[in-house]
Amino acid sequence: MSTKYVLDPADRRRLLTSPAGWLACGFGSGLTPKAQGTFGSAAAILPWLLLRDLPPLAWMAILVVSFAVGVWACEIAGRILGVADHRSLVWDEFVGQWIALLPALLAPWWVVLAGFALFRLFDVWKPWPIAWFDRRVKGGLGVMLDDVIAGLFAAAVLSLVLFFVR
Repeated sequence: MSTKYVLDPADRRRLLTSPAGWLACGFGSGLTPKAQGTFGSAAAILPWLLLRDLPPLAWMAILVVSFAVGVWACEIAGRILGVADHRSLVWDEFVGQWIALLPALLAPWWVVLAGFALFRLFDVWKPWPIAWFDRRVKGGLGVMLDDVIAGLFAAAVLSLVLFFVR
């Protein structure tokens, strides 16, 4: 596989004309020249805001379906680019960010900002076991799994913060 990291116009076109590529790059949010993960995480907040009033069971269904579709989309998009976990693939940030924001469903606006910051912290820092999974699990599952775990870490810390603030 290629180790190229900069997307040329042909790469962008291949991603955006494929349903899997379009989804994997977060509807285009992962195509920024820098900080793709941060832009993907920020873009994930928009649909979250629209869906935040759904019941918890609906959120669980959204997360499970989004994860499964993300494994498929990231696998195909990685093949399109020739890079298994290219930084433009940010659907994993969407799902991880949504998990991180689960404690914020009924919370004030500052909790959303805290959830965003915590998710970015764990996604970039990659403490154990996030780094372990990131190194060992490849393909679409590997792309998605480390961000899901980072989202779980962020949600746990955010829940603790809310427990002590309330």
